[in-house]
Amino acid sequence: MKLNHKRVILVGMAFFLISAFWQAYDAIVPLILTNHFGLPQTVSGTVMSIDNVLAVFLLPIFGALSDKVNTRLGKRTPFILIGSVIAMVSFVALTFIDNYQIARVAAAGIPEIAQSGATDEAIRKLTVELTIANPMPFIGFIVTLLLVLVAMATFRSPAVALMPDVTVKPLRSKANAIINLTGTAGAMLVLALGIVFATSKNHYMQYTGYVVAVVCIMLAGLIVFLLTVKEKKWAREMEEESFRLGLEDAPEEDADKEKRKLSKGEMTSLLLILASVALWYIGYNSITSKYSVYATNILGFDFNLTLIIAQAAAIVSYIPVGIIASKIGRRKTILVGIILLASAFFIGNFITPNTPEMIMYPVFILAGIGWATINVNSFPMVVELARGGDIGKYTGYYYTASMSAQIIAPILSGVLYDLIGMRYVFFAFGTVFVLFSFVTMFFVKHGDAKVIEKKDLLEQLDVD
Repeated sequence: MKLNHKRVILVGMAFFLISAFWQAYDAIVPLILTNHFGLPQTVSGTVMSIDNVLAVFLLPIFGALSDKVNTRLGKRTPFILIGSVIAMVSFVALTFIDNYQIARVAAAGIPEIAQSGATDEAIRKLTVELTIANPMPFIGFIVTLLLVLVAMATFRSPAVALMPDVTVKPLRSKANAIINLTGTAGAMLVLALGIVFATSKNHYMQYTGYVVAVVCIMLAGLIVFLLTVKEKKWAREMEEESFRLGLEDAPEEDADKEKRKLSKGEMTSLLLILASVALWYIGYNSITSKYSVYATNILGFDFNLTLIIAQAAAIVSYIPVGIIASKIGRRKTILVGIILLASAFFIGNFITPNTPEMIMYPVFILAGIGWATINVNSFPMVVELARGGDIGKYTGYYYTASMSAQIIAPILSGVLYDLIGMRYVFFAFGTVFVLFSFVTMFFVKHGDAKVIEKKDLLEQLDVD
């Protein structure tokens, strides 16, 4: 029983383009809402939660729907192809509307007023007054944003479900490490583009060139995926291997049986895992969804370089974390990751605008390692409890938990930012919720992989 690394990397190209999109989205959309339309943090946070509201309803639907689809391309690939193309076209169109709003802001002389030393709050009020005076650009922006987000939601669950479709259960933590590594590569390319295009330097820049470059990266990932992934063949081979190892019933037998129900203990563990996912995503997303704003407007740091360093730390960690989880178990590994992530966010509380920017780098290195440790193992724990025909549905459960959390995170944190001040709440909020997830994960009893005895030396070494 050996992991086919090449196959997992190719399957991961779908996650590559997803990660590239969300890195760009999280970087520029909060800046557009705050700087170009003048929205307060609470309203901006509400808009940033729209994708998660949609995801709560759409990801389980499309995950379960992809379980039942059977086309020449497979179950998941049609969703990936259609959804990603619509998302890429709509994302570029979004920037054209933003460019029109920037032209209005420039015509009103707001950039010059900002350079004259006016306060950020005074500038924001002038900008939002301009938006209210003619709301059509904002309405068009939101409508196009909805189209982008619906398109992304149609294929996210199918794309993520593809890894367990082609990987036997005991190897899914290792495979998920490679999938996350592939996704991180896409995110890092987009962060590098952010530095090239200086997205953190100009409050009133046009993002069309940047987004077109991001879309080119996404398109490259899609083309590689479509040309190399043989979904139906690889899924059939996984079913046969699972039967041979005694991990699943034979495909023809499984199709005739009533779906296995979870035991009381398994159901309790599933609910605790999903609660843990929700809690650490509230903490983590409250940081990632607004870090571009916090770094730019509060600390005066270049958020792109800081996030690249965090992603680099995650990349280095993914494979070792997958190996460690196969030795000590997914649950124990996740608990260590929670401690690392909470520690990083706690240290972040003490970084001020007067702190040298380089001090933020080790903080985000620690955060990157902690998040990688959590992320590699949490999804496999959920789908470990699923049968082969239910993987898309259980993937939907996982995303229902994570996306519900990401609805709450920007809204609740945005309210606290407006009431108390972003400087005092930003890292504290993330620290508290990540620590809450330690409590729920501590009581999980199921979700670790079934251990398969290795028969020979080559298999023990996992040598290809």
